Amino acid sequence: MSDSELFVAHVPGIQYGVLDSLVGYAVRRAQIRMYETFIMAMEPWGITPPRFSAMVIVSLNPGLKLTQLAKIMGIARSGAVILVDALEELGYMQRLPAPEDRRAFSLALTEKGKADLVKITAAVQAQDKAVTQMLDSKEQADLHRLLLKLSDAAI
Repeated sequence: MSDSELFVAHVPGIQYGVLDSLVGYAVRRAQIRMYETFIMAMEPWGITPPRFSAMVIVSLNPGLKLTQLAKIMGIARSGAVILVDALEELGYMQRLPAPEDRRAFSLALTEKGKADLVKITAAVQAQDKAVTQMLDSKEQADLHRLLLKLSDAAI
């Protein structure tokens, strides 16, 4: 992705009106910027934010079922199937017979998945640090706390 293809939060000469006062719009613009830098950092591994999340969750919860992963990630089961299929194609994840249910499969990282997750995690942490470097440590902590508060809020 070249610099000319990167998202521009505000195009000069364009009026945004009420959008500039909406928290959701500001969060979305920040998310687009973070997504772009994430994709560039993860290019060597073919990893997207959902793929990284799935790898981390499965690595810490071996034996997780596909339906459980879908629920944890807030996606449809069909989306989880596509996600796991992609990670299998990359050689990072495998489906194993679930010992307690012959009709189900449990998820596990492959040895390659475990090894690459260490490198991928380091790259993600470096990318996250680079994106938030203009914030001091208190601002980063406040932002993180406020985003968690919004994401946990009951509607």
